[in-house]
Amino acid sequence: MSEPALPLIVVGVDGSKHSKEALRWAVRQAKATDARVHAVMSWEWNTNPFGVAPDVARAELVTAEEAARLKLADTVAEAVGTSPGVPVFRRVEHGAPARVLVDASAEAELTVVGSRGYGGIKGALLGSVSQQVVQYADSTVVVVRADAPGTPAG
Repeated sequence: MSEPALPLIVVGVDGSKHSKEALRWAVRQAKATDARVHAVMSWEWNTNPFGVAPDVARAELVTAEEAARLKLADTVAEAVGTSPGVPVFRRVEHGAPARVLVDASAEAELTVVGSRGYGGIKGALLGSVSQQVVQYADSTVVVVRADAPGTPAG
């Protein structure tokens, strides 16, 4: 009989300072609750059939996914280092960021997002992805502000 899996914390990562702080928070929470972390980054590609030739489209598809994998690896290493003290798995999924995180929340005890990412209006209290995750996630959601008092800049 196998051991039960550690509780799962899913955290949305896009490389922004908000997502880096969300990842740091998730790792601290995982240490406190004996959990594991899945750092999740989504990627999308323009599927307009008139945009590029088929051979170029396939090459760009692989390139876009690989670019997301590299960005996620760099972001995780920058935010929490290579030995964060808890299992941190990197997941790259194709799709809209909010949909990917909401889908991932179905298997999580906790979903963590930054208050804003790279898109949207500067100064908004909550980004569109974070808002959708809060509204539709199947798990408890924590929104981490990167500019909260006592929060280090990332």
